Amino acid sequence: MAQNQVLLETFQGQSNNANNIEATKSAITKMLVRTERFQTRVRKHIDENYTEFMPNHTSPDIFLEKSSTLGEEINELLASVGEEGLAALNDASAELANSSRDLREMMLGLRVSEHILKLDDLFQCVEDAKGNKDCLVVLDLMGKLRSLIYGEGATDAIPPDVERIFHSLECYESIKVKYHVQAHLLQQNLQERFDRLVQLNCKSFPTSKCVTLLLSKDEAQLQDIVMALFQERYNPSKLCTFLLDHCIEPLIQKPVSVEYNDMAKDGSHIQLTLSYSIKEQETSPLLRPNYKDVFEHFRLLLQTLASINVSLNGTQHVFSIIGDHVKDRMLRLLVDECLIPAVPETMDEYNNSTLCVDVAQFEQQLADTFLINPEQDTALSEFTKQFDTYYRNRLSARVLATAREIIQRDLQDMTLVAPNNLSSNVASDPFLFPRCMISKSAQEFVKLMDRVLRQPTDKVAEDAPDPLGGVVGLLLETYIDEVPKVHKKLLQSIPQQSALFHNNCMYLTHWVAQHANKGIDSFPSLVKMLQATGTKHLRVQVNYQESILMDIMSGFEFESPHTLGTGPLRLVRQCLRQLELLKNVWQQVLPENVYNSSFCELLHAFTNELVRRVFKLRDISATMASELSDLIDVVLEKAPLLFQDKHEVVHVRSWLKLQQLKIMMNASLKEFTELWCDGAGPLTANYQASEIKHLIRALFQDTDRRAKAITQIV
Repeated sequence: MAQNQVLLETFQGQSNNANNIEATKSAITKMLVRTERFQTRVRKHIDENYTEFMPNHTSPDIFLEKSSTLGEEINELLASVGEEGLAALNDASAELANSSRDLREMMLGLRVSEHILKLDDLFQCVEDAKGNKDCLVVLDLMGKLRSLIYGEGATDAIPPDVERIFHSLECYESIKVKYHVQAHLLQQNLQERFDRLVQLNCKSFPTSKCVTLLLSKDEAQLQDIVMALFQERYNPSKLCTFLLDHCIEPLIQKPVSVEYNDMAKDGSHIQLTLSYSIKEQETSPLLRPNYKDVFEHFRLLLQTLASINVSLNGTQHVFSIIGDHVKDRMLRLLVDECLIPAVPETMDEYNNSTLCVDVAQFEQQLADTFLINPEQDTALSEFTKQFDTYYRNRLSARVLATAREIIQRDLQDMTLVAPNNLSSNVASDPFLFPRCMISKSAQEFVKLMDRVLRQPTDKVAEDAPDPLGGVVGLLLETYIDEVPKVHKKLLQSIPQQSALFHNNCMYLTHWVAQHANKGIDSFPSLVKMLQATGTKHLRVQVNYQESILMDIMSGFEFESPHTLGTGPLRLVRQCLRQLELLKNVWQQVLPENVYNSSFCELLHAFTNELVRRVFKLRDISATMASELSDLIDVVLEKAPLLFQDKHEVVHVRSWLKLQQLKIMMNASLKEFTELWCDGAGPLTANYQASEIKHLIRALFQDTDRRAKAITQIV
């Protein structure tokens, strides 16, 4: 009775009699039958649509309304029985309790059916929206379908039991296939409509390309299509590749003819046409476009494509997606092939340059259109920060390139410098550069270094690095290293070349000394290197000329012990002729003191060899002595003419020795002893006692007088 009392109390608004239990059981049974019949109809509808794929024109709305009504009735019936009442029912009537549980299971099945019907209704709505060409509505519906099918991003979470049963149904795979087919058709349709509104064409010719971008002015339709296309997992790689390969790269690397027309096709479209050559030879740096033209052409490209740059969500635009594909290569090309080559190479260009300002403005424009993220894509701002470094490198490179071009020029193209600075003037003022000839290239080299020293003071601030710091030292080192290599053969074989190079080095040394207070790096070592290099190459040439004289004198032989013959005189004249030829080359080129010292050295070698050859004779007849005297006379007569001032010949170390030899060729024994004068006479300055004794024995016959004279030579 207690259980019946609890059961009876659970029926709200019912009379207190046992018939109510039967009434409840009857209501539940009827509800189960009605629900089972409804689910049979729904199952048939689903099977026809997603299993058997039969033609079915029944609207899912009818089933959704019936499902909603049944659900409400079942919920009301279940609500009329509380938990305690249900427990009492279980004890009082197992059949009624089983019926109630069956009703709950039927409710779960009804919810699964309702879930599938919602999907079917959404598919029908997609078809209707496609008929109206409302792409955004279709996109929204496809998003709802995906949420209901996969449970991704659903606003109302699907009950786990419903989702589990739905995923296990046979129709689930068919529903997924239908969704993917619809998604593919949607994307295909959007792409076709996008291609009609945004036409990108490239025509290739044997030597050129013509690229055309034609965009519709129907911005509302275009932006709807773009938004739907990019939100439907669109892969923009084809679009980005076209823009990068056919638009962006050519604009940076080539001279491009650009035509912008905002009234194309009777004003319904915007058109941008790019024409450029594809010949390999026309990609040379000489034909690289000006960076301002590149920026302007970029602005036209962005302006043409502006209508597709819609906001896809709060933080992403279409250009930001395109930028993810193109910006790395685009920025690298801009910096490497457009901006760095545009860095000034001279101080005047640097003073007038607006490159940094222009780059900053261009970077801001790219950021404003969302093509780059200025906080992450810093290539352009880094370029502006490194601008001064790029400038110094470019300036230094240009100066060095100019220096190397000067170095390649002929040394023999010469000019006179310091025409009024005679040797007497230089002797009294060592800071004067002597009169001589130098290569015009050396003059140009000095002018280049003068420009280098002048330029920094025009612009560089006190705390800024000198744009050409150390360049002068590098220029001079380059000159010292490169000229001997470039002109190696001529320096070795042509006396004038070595003389000019010597003068050039001394001229540069003089210039360095004059600018010692300008902060030239390694000033003392540069002076030593220049002097040593010039002296070395002149010394090599002097040694070479000396070897020529020695080769000539190597044939100096006496045909007979009694007469000189014609050979020695011919060889002496040949040596003098060789020196005269050298005089014609060097006298107007070298500074007077260098010329004099060089010829004194050559004459010393020549005359010393002549004396040595005479002393090799063991017997000199009176005739031969007379002929030797005449031979020496030729040298004594011609040699002074090799100098501008004849008296310079006295500085030849063996000159007096040669003069004394001539005297001895005509001297008597008494004169020999007087000239020796017990070791205090003039002969002692140039000759040893043994040499005088040898000459006496060769000139005079063996007599007591000769023996007495020899005894006096000690």
